[in-house]
Amino acid sequence: MNRVFAAQLAGLPVFGPDGESIGKARDIVIGLRLDRQPPRVLGMVLELATRRRIFVPMLRVNAIEPNAVTLATGSVNLRQFHQRANEVLVVGQLLDARVRLDSGSAAVLVDAAMEPTRTKDWRVVKVAVRERTGRLSRRGPVQVLRWEEISGLSDAELSGRPQGAQELLTVFETMRAVDVATALHDLPPKRRYEVADAMDDERLADVIEELPEEDQKDLLAYLDDERAADILEAMDPDDAADLLAELSEIDKDRLLELMEPEESAPVKRLLAYSFDTAGGLMTPEPVVLAPDATVAEALARVRNPDLTPALASMVFVCRAPTATPTGRYLGCVHIQRLLREPPFDLVAGLLDSDLARLSPTAPLADVTRYFAAYNLVCAPVVDDTDHLLGAVTVDDVLDHLLPDNWRETGMTHA
Repeated sequence: MNRVFAAQLAGLPVFGPDGESIGKARDIVIGLRLDRQPPRVLGMVLELATRRRIFVPMLRVNAIEPNAVTLATGSVNLRQFHQRANEVLVVGQLLDARVRLDSGSAAVLVDAAMEPTRTKDWRVVKVAVRERTGRLSRRGPVQVLRWEEISGLSDAELSGRPQGAQELLTVFETMRAVDVATALHDLPPKRRYEVADAMDDERLADVIEELPEEDQKDLLAYLDDERAADILEAMDPDDAADLLAELSEIDKDRLLELMEPEESAPVKRLLAYSFDTAGGLMTPEPVVLAPDATVAEALARVRNPDLTPALASMVFVCRAPTATPTGRYLGCVHIQRLLREPPFDLVAGLLDSDLARLSPTAPLADVTRYFAAYNLVCAPVVDDTDHLLGAVTVDDVLDHLLPDNWRETGMTHA
């Protein structure tokens, strides 16, 4: 391709010279100039399957096609990409930047295109901008201009001027929350906050759950208290409890007070248990049904796209009321059993009532042995009076078995 737009490049699969999968293209790194000449493209940021981001110089890029990027023969440096002072990420930092046209009009940069030169260098020679003619007409037509026809993209201007995030969010739309979290982790704090401001609460909550602990606390501290409480409400209760447990007692109590009572109640119950017990690991929102529910109803519940695969692997059956922690636990039904039975059969007749239960005070070691012994990905947590309190999933167990900084380690080391 002779002209490649950055937003179209982001997300393309990257292959080695022999066709082996390397990862995905995520960004373009450029070096800004003091004059208004087109900046040189230094290389690309690739994301490996391990979520680590590496830098590949443009000389190592053999071809950029509409559906893939191919690297040339040679070794790839797998060290984590670290942005230098004179480098700018086109997708991460330039999109949504405010610029000024030669006509004097204000505009927003929505994309940038690079082209190869005769010396096999690549330069950003074109930009797509949307003119800003007023607050009510921000989304005007897009026009493609030469780089020299705009101004306002120096390092100092980018770091000091407020910037939107709508174009960057458009790139993020097709990415999983965990991949967006990796991208945010690599952005400068100012840009990270701008993206957080522009995200809706549900999406930001999903992304925060995937961030390293320090990034989680930093973003929560940046948000005003009302929105921070809204984000905590949108998070899974167990993740919200883990995050709140890392805050000071004053901050934790203030945010819990701002949350809606029905949202804060399960979080408070989780905070009552030590983080390394079944009670501290569990989610209070598994799939719970009454014994007279049908197989069809159970399958409809586990089809909920908001459920993790682990939580969708079984349903728990309790006498009314079925909401945790009030229902008397009768047993569970595995999804494989549900798939084998007629849709109008009752779940009461399919119960696995012999499966061992976890006590909320069971230590992490016991929980780990439980999953290893029964080959499960989800387990019931039941108190001494046979009330279902919640369920522990294998991903939460792994989260606590790995080092405290495992999310950040996965982003920064080979």
